[in-house]
Amino acid sequence: MIETRQTTVPVPQDIQEDLQSALFLSTRPPRPSPLASSMVFGWRALLKIKYVPEQMFDVTIFPVMFTLMFTYLFGGALAGSTSDYLQFLLPGILVQTVVFLTVYTGFGLNTDITKGIFDRVRTLPIWRPSALVGALLGDAMRYTIASIIVIGLGLLLGYRPPGGPAGVLLAVLLMLTFAFSMSWIWTMLGLILRTPNSVMGVSMTILFPLTFASNIFVDPQTMPPWLASFVDVNPITILVTAMRGLINGNAAGSEILLALLVSGGFLAIFAPLTMHFYHHKK
Repeated sequence: MIETRQTTVPVPQDIQEDLQSALFLSTRPPRPSPLASSMVFGWRALLKIKYVPEQMFDVTIFPVMFTLMFTYLFGGALAGSTSDYLQFLLPGILVQTVVFLTVYTGFGLNTDITKGIFDRVRTLPIWRPSALVGALLGDAMRYTIASIIVIGLGLLLGYRPPGGPAGVLLAVLLMLTFAFSMSWIWTMLGLILRTPNSVMGVSMTILFPLTFASNIFVDPQTMPPWLASFVDVNPITILVTAMRGLINGNAAGSEILLALLVSGGFLAIFAPLTMHFYHHKK
């Protein structure tokens, strides 16, 4: 029989006093505000990038790949020259890049559910939606990074926005608003579906028709009437039209308002549904 000797490490007096003061408080600490708790979860989403940098491949590699591929493979055939096509394509490819990234919000939430992190978060004395809102805010930083990469690459390739820096900035802000609202759809799916792979599969099945059957790559006037009718009411088309107007310096107020209304519609419909499933998740 082997005897083991336990050694006791002395704890400094100041640390003992700090521990006692924390454990024997006469009053309970105040609950964090909704903003504070949401920012904490937003910071958690950003820390994932630090510890798992591979997840930034979709933010860095994919935007470059899509921009180069569509510009130089299809630019000459669709617009006669790659430079002319780049002027048309860049706002659309920017939207496509960011819209695809919105899927990872639901994917990440479903991953937390399968690992049991979700149940631990719901027991915390915080504002209940803060875990969802914080994750969406953290992902907004990813969208911003992807936007900077696409715009920077476009400038290197010869893209010149007629609307200047102000038009580009307004277009990116409009797109981030749209992306934040659309992310609630995939967040809801992350609560409903059973596995992260199913969230990714269903989300991409919805997104591919929306992005490719839009005005991102070609003018809808070249499409058959039945397809053009769908493209005209496609939310992606509405956003791209407003962004092209802002970047080109000739945006119509009605186009911007319509894009904001679509974003508000997504938020008004899917945010309450998401919270319903969040509160009743078992």
